[in-house]
Amino acid sequence: MEGGAAANVSGDTVLATRGHAVRIRSLLLTAAAVAALTGGTAAASPATDASLVPLVETAAQRVATADQVAAAKWGTDQPIDDPAREQQVLDAMSAKATGMGIDPEVVERIFRDQIEANKLVQHGLHAYWAANPAARPTERPDLGEIRPVIDRLNNELLEHIRDSAPLREHPSCGPRLTGAYLTVGHEMRLDALHGTAVGRALPSVCEARR
Repeated sequence: MEGGAAANVSGDTVLATRGHAVRIRSLLLTAAAVAALTGGTAAASPATDASLVPLVETAAQRVATADQVAAAKWGTDQPIDDPAREQQVLDAMSAKATGMGIDPEVVERIFRDQIEANKLVQHGLHAYWAANPAARPTERPDLGEIRPVIDRLNNELLEHIRDSAPLREHPSCGPRLTGAYLTVGHEMRLDALHGTAVGRALPSVCEARR
């Protein structure tokens, strides 16, 4: 399913959109989708310095690993969709969550979104490479080297989920999540594919409306 040394998510990736205005428009459209999914209107925050940026940054770094995973699987019989492997990841994260005092059901929802976001990029890149032979990867990364990076990001994401619980459960979570998404998207110069994937990784972050 997954694995990966975090690839650079930038306007230079094979699916990078051309022009700053196009990138920002894509981010705004995805942010609107994030806002619709997370819901909520602006409300007083529980702490003025609270931020979801660290959580969103880690989710974006995890999405970035999909570039290397896609390259590792390109031209092989390794499937992008691997339900058995995906369930192993979810079970492992839920078990760690219990030990950290985090609701495992919350963690499973959030990590299911991370997995779907990663696969979105993989499918997008494979479709692009199929249609554009000149853009196909010339080297195949080793999934054995990629997966430890994802494992590290998974652990960081668990810590952010734990530490952000008061904010994620507050009515201000939706607007704050959208703001964090825009901040991270701008700083990491997310292209259309990766920006959409990061948006796909975030719907389960806010718990206030569940």
